[in-house]
Amino acid sequence: MKNAKRNIIVATVLLFVCAAVYLNWSYNNRRDDADDVLKEQPQQTASAGSTESDYFARARLTRQTSRDEALSLLETAAAGEGASQETIDSAMDAIAAMAAASMQETQIENLLLARDFADCVVYIASDGVTVAVPAPVEGLSSALVAQVTETVCAETGLSAEDIRVIEVKPGASDTEETIKPSASPAAPSASPAAE
Repeated sequence: MKNAKRNIIVATVLLFVCAAVYLNWSYNNRRDDADDVLKEQPQQTASAGSTESDYFARARLTRQTSRDEALSLLETAAAGEGASQETIDSAMDAIAAMAAASMQETQIENLLLARDFADCVVYIASDGVTVAVPAPVEGLSSALVAQVTETVCAETGLSAEDIRVIEVKPGASDTEETIKPSASPAAPSASPAAE
């Protein structure tokens, strides 16, 4: 009975992980195709956007790498010979939560891309959601911040206070400060963008 329950949990978690990997793979392939189109544009136009594109690619890679490492540690803990049932259950719950968060992140990113954002990266953590989006030189308008906030709230059920919108400014080098938090109109506690 215990093994059957454990096998069902493992199969469910693996299904979530496989779905998350597939969604990330399909999203990254779509972004690679878009990057190929950008490369075909004149060099001047592409160079301003390449810093942003590089930022988003690095952010997605970092997110995936950290998730893969955490997943590996959890799987090792669950598969250990001396692992108690409590440890196994805890690891499986964490893996399921990680897979669910990964699928939600991909869904939110796809919705924001559908709302005409050029790119974005979403990170869901236990304390809230962080969304990085490209911003014009003058910064994100309140309407755009509201769009991001509404999308995340609708998908996660979180309140606006739990959402942090980060502006990624165009054309800034890696040594300059390129990411600045934006105040959400519904979340006065968020720090406004410093100019």
